[in-house]
Amino acid sequence: MSTPVLLALLPGTLLLDLAGIAEPLRIANDLCIEAGQPAPFALGMLGAASEVRSSLPLRLVDCEPYPSGLPGSADSPAWVILVGTASRLPIARGEREAAERALIGWLRRVVAPAIETGRARLWTVCAGALMAGRAGLFDGRRCTTHHDHVEALRQGCPQAQVLDDRLFVIDGPVASSAGITAGIDLALEAIRQRAGVELANRVARELVVYRRRAGGDPQLSPLLDHRNHLHAAVHRAQEAVLADPAADWSIERLASAAHVSARHLRRLFHAHAGIAPLHYVQRMRLALLRQWREDAGASAEVAAQRAGFSSARQARDAARQLAGLGLG
Repeated sequence: MSTPVLLALLPGTLLLDLAGIAEPLRIANDLCIEAGQPAPFALGMLGAASEVRSSLPLRLVDCEPYPSGLPGSADSPAWVILVGTASRLPIARGEREAAERALIGWLRRVVAPAIETGRARLWTVCAGALMAGRAGLFDGRRCTTHHDHVEALRQGCPQAQVLDDRLFVIDGPVASSAGITAGIDLALEAIRQRAGVELANRVARELVVYRRRAGGDPQLSPLLDHRNHLHAAVHRAQEAVLADPAADWSIERLASAAHVSARHLRRLFHAHAGIAPLHYVQRMRLALLRQWREDAGASAEVAAQRAGFSSARQARDAARQLAGLGLG
């Protein structure tokens, strides 16, 4: 069953905010449909008017009115997404204020009770957090927003714990991001939660986001670590490993996938990925093992063999070896 995703738009909607969180969800749908699987998300746009002006000379049309109820349930909660606006656009003050009142009223009247009963989740991008704050949806919770709006959020939402050094913050059913490109990071995390890490990684690669960032954690996703480079041969080898982690990845087989010699591949990995090729293979296998255990509930033995280890014991030995090299 697809998760209902409702994007609430205001006059002057910042297109990068909107696209940053919505496009990854659309791409996730496309990838699933191509694989013969149901689309995980059902996207819709809401607004006080059927047509909303954006930050560029484009209008967003066919916006539905704010509904009196949400389509989600406790088993499949709806997602409500609030995105930021371009404050310097010449939009009449009355128009902006009327649209904000309509949105905040709907958030208080419909969305807040749905969040409390587990039938909805809230995601905000950039200044969208200000609307959530004014509606009281961050009260007693941790949240963040774009650095230009942190103080405004603190003043408008004194009962929230506003963090000013995070890409995104997830506090129970409510999540907020620093804005603009950080919306991509939040979207990838949302995809991971809804449909699993493998789909999130495929979407990240489709977006050429080779290094997915975590919200407040300095650790980077191991599955996308060592990917913030543009060398095609190294990426070919890395894609091959992620596509079939259980294969017998010798240096020669990796080199064949990359279309270079084994000796050259070693040099390229060190220069561009900062890691030895076979150490990279082990790191990815261990990352996948952890994800299959956490997300799918697989046993240690099943996850280890699926990731390419002969046993859970071999996986533990590999983890100790990498930790000894400072790569754990």
